[in-house]
Amino acid sequence: MGQGRQETVTTSLAGAVSEGISASLAPIDAELDRRYPGDPGTRQPVHTVYVPGDVFDARTVRTWGDRALAALDEHAPDAAAFAGCLGLSDELAEPVYARVRAKLEREPVEDLRVDFEDGYGPRPDAEEDAAAARAARLIVEAHTRGTAAPYMGIRMKCMEAAVRDRAIRTLDIFLTGLTEAGALPGGLVLTLPKVTYPEQVTAMVRLLEAFERARGLDAGRLGFEIQIETSQAVLAADGTATVARMIQAAGGRAIGLHYGTFDYSACLGVSAAYQAADHPVADHAKAVMQVAAAGTGVRVSDGSTNVLPVGPTANVHDAWRLHYRLTRRALARAYYQGWDMHPGHLPTRYAAVFAFYREGFAQAAERLSRYAHRAGGDIMDEPATAKALSGYLLRGLDCGALDPAEVSGATGLSRTALEGFAAPRR
Repeated sequence: MGQGRQETVTTSLAGAVSEGISASLAPIDAELDRRYPGDPGTRQPVHTVYVPGDVFDARTVRTWGDRALAALDEHAPDAAAFAGCLGLSDELAEPVYARVRAKLEREPVEDLRVDFEDGYGPRPDAEEDAAAARAARLIVEAHTRGTAAPYMGIRMKCMEAAVRDRAIRTLDIFLTGLTEAGALPGGLVLTLPKVTYPEQVTAMVRLLEAFERARGLDAGRLGFEIQIETSQAVLAADGTATVARMIQAAGGRAIGLHYGTFDYSACLGVSAAYQAADHPVADHAKAVMQVAAAGTGVRVSDGSTNVLPVGPTANVHDAWRLHYRLTRRALARAYYQGWDMHPGHLPTRYAAVFAFYREGFAQAAERLSRYAHRAGGDIMDEPATAKALSGYLLRGLDCGALDPAEVSGATGLSRTALEGFAAPRR
């Protein structure tokens, strides 16, 4: 009774009240849009591989894949052996192993940085000049041949006084080499290490602006990652979170924050034996990075382990178990990217990533399907959860853990629909 009754709607406030409030908040609306544009919706690589500038060559990506496959052949020649080492369930053993091998054959490296910083060290200027020019030429050639990793670029030296001129020159040589070969390649990534003050980020912005003007590039074409490797990058002398100020100082050019496990740990006095991605100081730094980056479109990357899977099978298995555990731990904490230091890390990087997405696939697909089709269920999900569910499925698709047909079949949604849930309008 009464459900069909026409309600009388009355208000007490004049329209001018709403208009006045909207006018007063217009600057805040604009500020929110500028500072917190949300995730860019592009693919995020699951890892970054660093290769010294003098070691990088035309076959580096393929060589890493071949060495990783050889490690599997020697130390885990079948799914049962690999699953036994890592503790994978019987249900996951075969599909994860098959996908890892296929990934290593098809796309062994998702993101590669030619390193001119710690992995390269100080060299005569002529030698580094030549190496920077060579890196540009080889990356252009890789894109031309179709053998490039999806993301490639360089890590220059930092903006500290002792190496600043060298850093600027290396970046100039590298970018000039790319532009003279034609348009800048897609997936180009630049990394600025050992950032301590926001002013160093501002200097990087000025440098990229100057290069864009010199080469007639669109303003804002060049972005960069910021490496967090010092205590001052996390907490400033006045108690503020420096990393948040760094993101703003980048003026929209920052695309990532990368945690530097060993430099940061050493900066805080952690003994070498305890420097690891799961140390409490690492957890604190990454939590601050994560909060500072939330909503800005800047992605956070975990660091690496320096325990290499080399030597006898027992040693390799110990290193694999450690790397697998650290990678799964990072994924659970929403750090969807990390560093890999050795080809032997690739099998466990992809095993951890694939297991993470395949374990949760059925539940995520069902929940999103119910939400999208208003089918109800035993969990009441909200738009924010739908965003997380679709983001999870999209990341699984991007890395190869999930197949488009199985995702669309389980959710009834196209990739375009998934992307719509992952990046809802405000």
